[in-house]
Amino acid sequence: MPFGPAEKHLMKVCPAMKKHVPNHEPYPTEFTRFKDPYKALIRAVVYQQLSGKAAGTIYGRVIALFPNKTHPDPEDILAAKDETFRAAGLSRQKIAAIRDIAQKRLDKIVPHQRSIAHLPDAEIIERLTQVKGVGRWTVEMYLMFSLGRPDVLPVDDLGVRKGASRMLGREIDIKTLGEYGARWAPWRSAAAWHCWRAAETVLMDT
Repeated sequence: MPFGPAEKHLMKVCPAMKKHVPNHEPYPTEFTRFKDPYKALIRAVVYQQLSGKAAGTIYGRVIALFPNKTHPDPEDILAAKDETFRAAGLSRQKIAAIRDIAQKRLDKIVPHQRSIAHLPDAEIIERLTQVKGVGRWTVEMYLMFSLGRPDVLPVDDLGVRKGASRMLGREIDIKTLGEYGARWAPWRSAAAWHCWRAAETVLMDT
């Protein structure tokens, strides 16, 4: 299979990647959905702790509460009653979270899509984790799969650690993964992707 620059780099600097990467589908290079952090975070909060099908249904109901728009503006979220969101299937905690997202958009903590493209990863993480109910992992997934940032390594992700442990043949903790993963830069997002693929093999073996 043809390898892109990410896979070529990973296999050059890491023997474990060289062994396992050819067995995986390549890291995707195009990401087009939910680039606006305001929209992406609302969707992420709705999807938290739910299966994909159930979350998709509830998310669709929330968006449908505002029939004249493709997505509610912050003012719409803040003006809607809790009972309306509850009827759509949101918990009180998620209602509070999406209201906080809306307010922080108005406060310019959650930036617009046109400006976030110019911000470094660290600043995006610092800003968006100020939102209630949004942790570092959620922002890292946004960086990787919405913005397509190439050098994100979510060390807190269990699947990434399990995959790294399989590839390296030893148990890897958060600190060790961060240190070892430094060699994967500037393609640590692709490295995480291949760790996930390796973790899927672990799950099938157990």
